[in-house]
Amino acid sequence: MMLGKLKGAFGLQKKVIKIAAPLEGATIALSEVNDPVFNEEMFGRGIAIKPITGHVVSPINGIITQMFDTSHAVSLTSDEGAEILIHIGLDTVRLNGEHFTTFVKNGDSVKIGDKLIDFNLEAIAAAGYDIVTPVVICNSNNYKQFDIKTNISVKIGDEIISLGE
Repeated sequence: MMLGKLKGAFGLQKKVIKIAAPLEGATIALSEVNDPVFNEEMFGRGIAIKPITGHVVSPINGIITQMFDTSHAVSLTSDEGAEILIHIGLDTVRLNGEHFTTFVKNGDSVKIGDKLIDFNLEAIAAAGYDIVTPVVICNSNNYKQFDIKTNISVKIGDEIISLGE
């Protein structure tokens, strides 16, 4: 523990965790999401993406900690310990898995870019659901540095969040 503090004090490189965009679209601040669970950061800090395609990939190298039975959300833990929730749309749990196809299960190891979930963007929107997709760092209090890239268009794999100690 002391060594880590000394490294930082002497300007040596600190560990930075980069979170890639798990889907393509436009980023917005969580405060703009029309759901208090996300806009009040009840699950943690993060970002949201207004998707333009229906493909979700892994934003990190790590493990699937929870693939929700309804396939509307997935939790991952990065190799460095960041706990990430990707929640496709708002209240989409009510769809009971309709319009979602999963490609991973709990305990699977994943690499950045591995396919996690496909979803029918048009059908979900037509059913009356907001398709904005929060990407939340559930253990965000563990990080002193927390940089997010809002109000930009992102492609899968672009950096959207940077975490540091």
